[in-house]
Amino acid sequence: MASNLLKGTMILTVGLLLSRILGVLYVIPFYQIIGEDYVALYQYAYVPYSIMLAIAVSGVPIAVSKFVSKYNALGDYATGRKLVKSSMLLMMGTGVLGFIVLFVMSEPIAHLIIKDDEALFTVEDVATVIKYVSFAVIVVPVMSLIRGFFQGYQHMTPTAVSQLFEQIVRILFVLAGGFMVVYIFKGTEKTAISFAVFAAFLGAIASLIVLYWYWKKLKPEFNVLLNSSGKMTSDVSLTNIYKEMLIYTVPFALVGVINPLFQFIDMITFNRAMLKIGINGEISNTLLGMLNFSAHKLVMIPVMLATGFSMTLIPVITSYYAKQDFGQVRKSLDQTFQILLFLTVPAAMGISILANEFYLMFYQQSETGTAVLAHYAPVAILFALYPVTTAILQGIDRQKLIILNLLLGILTKLVLNTPLIKAFETDGAILATALGYVVAIGLNMFAIRKTLHYKSTMVLRRIILIVMVNVVMLSLVFLSKWGIEKMFMIDHKMEALVVIFVCASIGAAFYGYVTLRLGLAQKLFGERLTKYTKKIGF
Repeated sequence: MASNLLKGTMILTVGLLLSRILGVLYVIPFYQIIGEDYVALYQYAYVPYSIMLAIAVSGVPIAVSKFVSKYNALGDYATGRKLVKSSMLLMMGTGVLGFIVLFVMSEPIAHLIIKDDEALFTVEDVATVIKYVSFAVIVVPVMSLIRGFFQGYQHMTPTAVSQLFEQIVRILFVLAGGFMVVYIFKGTEKTAISFAVFAAFLGAIASLIVLYWYWKKLKPEFNVLLNSSGKMTSDVSLTNIYKEMLIYTVPFALVGVINPLFQFIDMITFNRAMLKIGINGEISNTLLGMLNFSAHKLVMIPVMLATGFSMTLIPVITSYYAKQDFGQVRKSLDQTFQILLFLTVPAAMGISILANEFYLMFYQQSETGTAVLAHYAPVAILFALYPVTTAILQGIDRQKLIILNLLLGILTKLVLNTPLIKAFETDGAILATALGYVVAIGLNMFAIRKTLHYKSTMVLRRIILIVMVNVVMLSLVFLSKWGIEKMFMIDHKMEALVVIFVCASIGAAFYGYVTLRLGLAQKLFGERLTKYTKKIGF
């Protein structure tokens, strides 16, 4: 079972990683199709959609998988089946209701986001793209339920493959539809964006088809387990089933909703705040697009690298806490935080230093875009820390504190956003986001420390060591970049890619060598790494 679980976790992680990589790479051609000015309109649709999804279904796959896995372990396969059968109609209803709410509320939401007298987009433009993306909400809840059921049986492949197909179909339609609208039918970029956001619905349909195929394939196996258990019906009432599901779902939903909510706060305050300091709607829309789409896509790369690995340690923490083995809980926390920072800090700060090359490679040459990315990239460290601290609190049964801390973080962002934007423009929005996350993470850490009496001077020493190594490594990367720029003009995408590759290789080689020589990497990644490093003299 342990090897199957490890294999399943690897499959799920690889599938998610490939899906995320595609989600980053497609922006290169998409940006060339719609142009810098229209990026904000695309994001105006996706942020409300992300919030609606987070409220409706975020956490459902994990919650369902935990529920099904728990009762399967008890030999009660009937209860998991009962959950899926009863929830199917509920999820369909949730999807339809979510679609209706988002579709009907598209104009009021658009009024919140933008004023009709702004130069580039009208309220009708924003409302239209929100309506197009709302169709995806119909399908996603059912899709999430089925994914969770498969994961409860330790079948991770259906989720991984369906995620990959969903992303591929969505991206193909985004790019093909956008290209045909703009270049073949000579339509507007606004029409292209409407087609692009509708692609979320088509991607979800593709995912559902893949999941249905896996359901037909695996159903005989599920039936054998059900029949062999000798228990064909469940004794657990639907009331208790949904009560338990709600307890599982809410914390995960909150993790999913924080980033879209922070972006939504930017959407409803950024343009108005910029207008008050004399910056017109056309310019502020472009800046908001840089912040919430262009830069944000790249900022999430370090988060993608680190959190998947760190989150696999959370079930271990939950298990030790259930056994009241607080020593092992603290040891697991030590490892989690160190690995997270070990991976995230160099990636985030590396993107910050190479911001010009990253922005040029993915989008175009832009001093403003480079500045936004350079200042925003370090916030990725906070983006990676928040879900981990929240998952730890969920593992030690502190769900109410998760909600409270999230609300206080959002309140911090909401209160500070407008005054900081007035004072520092785009940097003000970045600073408000960072402070909101600091509040939420700080309160989470306070709760963890108070509950588990967690205080580790060893972790503090290791973090200081990680920071010191990163300072030297990043200085080396900066000098390498400076030297290349002195010899060559970097003004094309391939040249930017070469600079990124050379500088990242130098930084990674130095970081790997020093952390291995110091023994830091071996201490964090355990015996498997030590076995290999001994062969090469470390």
